[in-house]
Amino acid sequence: MDIIVIGAGVVGISCAWRLVQDGHRVSVIDSAKAVGNGASFSNGGQLSYSYVAPLADPSVWGQLPKLLTDPASPVQFRPGFDPFQYRWLMQFLAACTPERARRTIDLLGSLAERSKRILHDSASLREIDFNWTQTGKLVVYSSEKSYSAARRYAEQQAQSGTDKRAVPVAECLALEPALAAIADRLVGGLFSPGDEAGDAHLFTKGMAGLLGENALMLDTEVRGFVREGRTIKAVRTGRGDFEADIFVLAAGVASRALGQSAGLDLPIYPLKGYSATAPIPAAAPAPSVSITDAARKVVYARLGATLRLAGAADLVGHDLGIDQRRIGQLLSDARHDFPDAADWQNALLWAGQRPATPTGLPILGRSRSAENLLLNVGHGALGFTLALGSAERIADELAGRRVPAGFAL
Repeated sequence: MDIIVIGAGVVGISCAWRLVQDGHRVSVIDSAKAVGNGASFSNGGQLSYSYVAPLADPSVWGQLPKLLTDPASPVQFRPGFDPFQYRWLMQFLAACTPERARRTIDLLGSLAERSKRILHDSASLREIDFNWTQTGKLVVYSSEKSYSAARRYAEQQAQSGTDKRAVPVAECLALEPALAAIADRLVGGLFSPGDEAGDAHLFTKGMAGLLGENALMLDTEVRGFVREGRTIKAVRTGRGDFEADIFVLAAGVASRALGQSAGLDLPIYPLKGYSATAPIPAAAPAPSVSITDAARKVVYARLGATLRLAGAADLVGHDLGIDQRRIGQLLSDARHDFPDAADWQNALLWAGQRPATPTGLPILGRSRSAENLLLNVGHGALGFTLALGSAERIADELAGRRVPAGFAL
């Protein structure tokens, strides 16, 4: 079949790659001048297969006053005049229940493991140079209360086969000696040896190179869909209309607006995040294990000769500007956690928008409004982690193979 994928980030390119494996003729359309230039460009870099808990968690209720009022909170809310912002927030709060969170974790965990299997089983993907490391992930805690809760969570996950274990401070330092600068404030950690890291942008570029003769139509404004009844006839762009048998929407935060032209009301809101990528000086004590500072809600990933820091989740609409106060807080955290690990003064600063649903679950599968439109949207902060599994699910649905339930709109 002739298929058009709208979106050239890691989710869209992964989807195109997987559909090509099934023999389809695939074109990818994106308004960016290069692949992976949106949320995939400078994300946290962690492939968090065993850490998929959604932002919508019961603990949010107790943290809500701080989240809404503390200027140093990892989550910021800037009220606007967009009714959808408030609707999304209400849906998010409604999803903060133990039952909903557990179901989301189960579904995301299964999808993440599927992604990991595909990456490890594909020789062509493993050959992509994207600074891939398989050294595990260590989440460190500075509060006995949060560490105790994390240990209970790890014990629950262990029952379903997740390889994650609690480690005392001494073992944290043995696993990652670069933590020595903050050893005095640590109370323990959770180590997951199966988690990985890599550069999502480089991975997306490398995968695009595997598409062969299939078309990449970049720098092409996508304006919406042309409908005929319950069928999408074409995608309308700044270069004209392009027809296909099947259309896959994988356009990140732009998916909501594009979906409206297909009669969809996608619950996707941009969660703004920041990153800083700093060069590692020769012989600097930079971490080799991916690190998450649970108290500060920041993540670190070593990507080749650089160290990437990422964090924040701001509900501020479609503002892509770099808030100096927010990025300054992140850099302050980095200088505190790893003062000598990287040249933070010369870090590359970036802001991006994660396409988030209220529940934290991506929306995958056929749309309700058009029979030949499939959705691959709403991955939030887990786009890199879930991209390959999501792509396989789309391919399976097109081929009539059995697909797991739970991801439909």
